[in-house]
Amino acid sequence: MPLDADAESFSAAESEPPLFVDLDGTLIRTDLLWECLANALRRDPLGAVQGVAALRNGRAAMKRALAECAEIDVARLPYRTDLLEWLRFEAARGRRVYLATASDVSLARAVAKHLSLFDDVIASDGVHNRKAVAKLEAIRELAQGGPFDYVGNGRDDLPLFKAARQAIVAGAEPALLRHAQRISNVQRVFADQQTLAVWLRAVRPHQWLKNLLVFVPLLTSFGLLNPSAVFRAVLCFVAFSLVASAGYLVNDVLDAQVDRRHPRKSRRPVAAGNIGIAAAFGVAFGLLLLSGAVGWWIGPHTVQWLFIYLVLTFAYSLSVKRLAIFDVGMLAALYTVRVIVGGIAVQAPVSFWLLAFSSFLFFSLAALKRCGELVSWRDRGESTSEGRAYSVSDLAVLMPLGVATSVSAVLVFALYVESPDVQSRYGSPDWLWLTLGGMLLWLSRLWLITHRGDMDDDPLVFAAREPVSLLLLAAMMLGFAAAALLR
Repeated sequence: MPLDADAESFSAAESEPPLFVDLDGTLIRTDLLWECLANALRRDPLGAVQGVAALRNGRAAMKRALAECAEIDVARLPYRTDLLEWLRFEAARGRRVYLATASDVSLARAVAKHLSLFDDVIASDGVHNRKAVAKLEAIRELAQGGPFDYVGNGRDDLPLFKAARQAIVAGAEPALLRHAQRISNVQRVFADQQTLAVWLRAVRPHQWLKNLLVFVPLLTSFGLLNPSAVFRAVLCFVAFSLVASAGYLVNDVLDAQVDRRHPRKSRRPVAAGNIGIAAAFGVAFGLLLLSGAVGWWIGPHTVQWLFIYLVLTFAYSLSVKRLAIFDVGMLAALYTVRVIVGGIAVQAPVSFWLLAFSSFLFFSLAALKRCGELVSWRDRGESTSEGRAYSVSDLAVLMPLGVATSVSAVLVFALYVESPDVQSRYGSPDWLWLTLGGMLLWLSRLWLITHRGDMDDDPLVFAAREPVSLLLLAAMMLGFAAAALLR
């Protein structure tokens, strides 16, 4: 009896209309055109520009050019697993299932080969852009004018929903789903739930802790009692937080494919497909505009330095992060720029001592961050990682270099404590030795934690949530406050 039932089910499935499945935003939680553009920008920026320029010959030509310029790992794309499971069930019943996409045919066939699910592929071919009505015509031709079912998600799919016997909607916006239900026979819905929490994860507000560095010149110049200076420092913090979040979004877009191979970074919203690449670019642009407006309120020089910071961030994301040692130097520069701009905002010149101390300290923290990644690779049994210019064996050089620059930062601070300028500016300069001792213990502890493989985040973010680090940072602040206030 069960065998007869299976045979009857299989026969029924064979007699059902063919099922056509959209790819971008439907079967996968991303868009291959934007994936190609982002990957091409990362690998070959000039090639990406040339690929976009191919638009003069039509969208299909641009898709072909970008697909040839990019390297898309279809096995790591964020597939919609619930939809994929249902499609496999339908195919196992004997139903004909086709992939119908406006993406370039080379990528569509690569996806079909990876999934081993589809009977055939409809896709753009470099000349014809199989989108909306053009896709519908190709589907009708393959279905020989008979009925068909269609799985889609976007506004361009509305003509296909209307023409289909049954519509299956996957990952559509609520408004589009309601529209589809009005014009077609929607039989199944695979819904997404994109919340504010997803965007908060993407813009990384916890990383704004690093922007507290803009307050350093305010502290060293004893400007906390100046309301105007405090207000300008707060605005500077806001401007840097906005531009930094924009940088994180762009970096996640450019690194999406690499992140998908990482056990932790693969859960980032862009890599996981919870946020589209086009949306990420759009929000990043909006954050940059807001940052520029806040910076202009402070003054034109602040805007100039924000622009410099932005250029350095993009240079880091596009190429410098794949250059050994230079990437550490760039991270240190991004930290130092925060201090410089903080000084400009509160009109407090950054002294030689502060600049030298910042350079050594931030180079050390940047090296510490990179060493933490190398140790994690070592513990996972990997010798290297895609997108980085290091191997685990480089720990033998990078870790001593980072420790040495930590010691150099402490030494610069010790020389500063004994300088004539300090003796005249601070009421009780001897209290600064408490700050120096806390700093030496803190940096030493960070390096020990990193060596043991327990540094799983940016060192400044780690320090903000680790009790012992918080205690040592409090001791440093206490020493500084006592030196400045006690007489």
